[in-house]
Amino acid sequence: MCELFIKADTRLWESTTRSLRIDGMVTSVRLENFFWAKLEELARRDSMNVAQLITRLHHESIDAGHDLGNFTSFLRVCCARYLDLQLAGDIPTDTSRPIASLNAPAILGRERGKYH
Repeated sequence: MCELFIKADTRLWESTTRSLRIDGMVTSVRLENFFWAKLEELARRDSMNVAQLITRLHHESIDAGHDLGNFTSFLRVCCARYLDLQLAGDIPTDTSRPIASLNAPAILGRERGKYH
């Protein structure tokens, strides 16, 4: 069982730091390459680059009243949720379908209570 994970390409869990601007402030985000790849896929789905996606996630999180004390953890969970929602069939694996076109309230309704 563990061979699938142990013998994976080691570059997947190597960390890379990227600098970006959010509201004119330069910030750095350090994530494993696996997560950068998922964020790139997410961004492409809605015709954005990764910096635009991260900025949008940051703004919408603040607007929703979230504490972003550990923003990198939030980004990792976004990636994991993306994959989990794909497995559940709520997000199509066809990456030409934008995330913004999905019925978020319906998806969240189906998911509610799943983690309690």
